[in-house]
Amino acid sequence: MTAENPRSHEQGKLVHATSHPTVRIIAKRFEQSPYASKYATADTLFGIYCNRFYPMSLGEDVLAQYWKLRREVMLFDVPEKPLDIRGRDAVTLLERVFTRRVGDLGIGRARYAIACTPNGGIQMDGVLIRLAEEHFWYVQANGEFESWLVAHSEGLAVTVRDPESRVLQVQGPRALDVMRDATAGAIQDDFGYFHAGFFRLGSQQLLVTRTGWTGELGFEIYSNSHGDTDHAALWDHLMATGTPYGMQNAALEVMGIRRIEAGILDYGTDIDSSMTPYDIGLGNFIDFGKDRFVGRDALQSADRRQRFFGLVSGAGVPRVGDEILQDGTTVGRIRVGEWSPTLQCGIGYVLFENPASEGQHWPGSELTLRGPGGEIHDAEVVPLPFYDRKKNIPRGLAAEDG
Repeated sequence: MTAENPRSHEQGKLVHATSHPTVRIIAKRFEQSPYASKYATADTLFGIYCNRFYPMSLGEDVLAQYWKLRREVMLFDVPEKPLDIRGRDAVTLLERVFTRRVGDLGIGRARYAIACTPNGGIQMDGVLIRLAEEHFWYVQANGEFESWLVAHSEGLAVTVRDPESRVLQVQGPRALDVMRDATAGAIQDDFGYFHAGFFRLGSQQLLVTRTGWTGELGFEIYSNSHGDTDHAALWDHLMATGTPYGMQNAALEVMGIRRIEAGILDYGTDIDSSMTPYDIGLGNFIDFGKDRFVGRDALQSADRRQRFFGLVSGAGVPRVGDEILQDGTTVGRIRVGEWSPTLQCGIGYVLFENPASEGQHWPGSELTLRGPGGEIHDAEVVPLPFYDRKKNIPRGLAAEDG
């Protein structure tokens, strides 16, 4: 194991992939990206997500790439893992597993969906896409979920499989320009937020959704099932189309900063099965009008007060595990944190040990951030996301709050 020195940007406040310990890993049990040959060099650091390698760092200037994402357009090779669910009872299975109603999802539409354990903890989150009346893809977060679906499919006429699809994201203010040109004009602005459809990119027909993991206007492009895609040709087509708009490819450490600013959650890092949707402020994704779903009984009796919020600090940068103090007593800990180039302050997610006391609210509270070395900084609790709270930016609109 080797530990490398962090590079310095923004007064040394950005933490880079190269600041963490790195190890050599053989790829025997993990999937390498079919796009890796297009960007991988000796400086590339890969992470593992859903048993897939993904580029965590390309050795780039992270701050410069961040501003290109915010002002122009970037291409990301991401490790998201779609699962294919199809059959006469596909809707029955998905209604059984997810807390949100599925049957009313239109063909060609996508929807954020949470699955819970029997005790109400979050088992998985992701985006559900309806491709046909009895055919769905669920783009899951990090972790194992295929066996969970199979285990709950007993007695149903439904199949669950890994289509081995890989995902690219085109993200940033010029993303629509790139995708319009890449599809010969087929994608226009009326292809709305969380819409999905099949489009020809170059010589290949591929699934595209207007979604992403950056809080910017963006699209995701899915390769076809079981290798039925010329990945090199797709990459070259997108880069050729995007170059006139300044598009470059970047690693996920660039995306990671932006997703925190946008209040996007990462399963296994920020949230896990010890938390209910209510804990993290996602109770609106629970539909008790459904007959039954896994975790329904537990969620009906669960504490509905929120424990998960944003935290800002003008002087300190929240880091994983940092303590949040109230009158000298630890009341919560940081789940993830970064320096925000846009807001020019430290930001992070805090999970409080308990909901706020009666008559008190965590948002607006002025607390203390304490780092591992005992350093102390003033901090304030805020709602998520940190800005663009109506999610206007991914809809192609101007953010009302910056």
